[in-house]
Amino acid sequence: MTAIAAKGGPASMDMPSTLIGLVLFIILLGLMFVLGPISAFYALIGIVVGGVLIGFGVHFVPVGGAPAAMGQAPGIATGVAMLAAGAGLAGLFGGAWAAEQGTTIAVITGGVGGALMMAITCLMVNAIYVYGMGIPAASGKVAKDPLTGDTQAAYKSQGTEGHGLPFISYVGGVIGGFFGGAGGTLIYLELLGVYEQALPTLFNAKLEQIMPLAVSLAGIFAVGMFLVNSVLAAYNITGTIEGPHDPKFKRFPRAIVASMIASALCGLVAILLVVMGKF
Repeated sequence: MTAIAAKGGPASMDMPSTLIGLVLFIILLGLMFVLGPISAFYALIGIVVGGVLIGFGVHFVPVGGAPAAMGQAPGIATGVAMLAAGAGLAGLFGGAWAAEQGTTIAVITGGVGGALMMAITCLMVNAIYVYGMGIPAASGKVAKDPLTGDTQAAYKSQGTEGHGLPFISYVGGVIGGFFGGAGGTLIYLELLGVYEQALPTLFNAKLEQIMPLAVSLAGIFAVGMFLVNSVLAAYNITGTIEGPHDPKFKRFPRAIVASMIASALCGLVAILLVVMGKF
């Protein structure tokens, strides 16, 4: 990750660092191609795609931190990584439940689970802001809501950056939850497929006997990779973000590159842990 070029706004890509990162990414993929079977290589590609979905989705989530808790900034009063992880875990549980229905259905189910968690959270947050704190939803980043066209300045208190959850932030939270849940589920499914192939040979046991271990390992690594990508995206955002209309949203290309590298490294370790033992 590079230094932020302008506080509160978009930051340009550091091309030397980006190129170095892409070279590392190719090296990691090459190691997987050489050291593991082709199925493990394709699984690593899926893990990287899942990590990118997580890192990209985090930038949609409206996070206000401590200022939001005091009605001084829009968003949900928590940290970026914590909120994104909550949405992702909700999606991961839903996707894992539907794993037997196939990859497509499971990934969509995971996305819906994450989106539903964010939709409920945003609804309750706005209810608390409006009826508990007595403040309307208003953005400090745009003059009008990009979706509804509602003016924001008339409802924004002086001395604040806005407050509550404007409609665009609500929609952004649901979109971010969908991407996060889908990405986390995809990582889980790819790891589960690798473990189902490798563990029976590694332990000289039947698939039914090692399934609890395969599911547990896949879940542990999927949660860990979700947190890694969430923290990277949070570091890229640096502080609060209102959603897709926030200038900080334009920083997402850097997070995608970082998520690609981190997911490839974590996925390589998670796969080789069992694949190398198999041989």
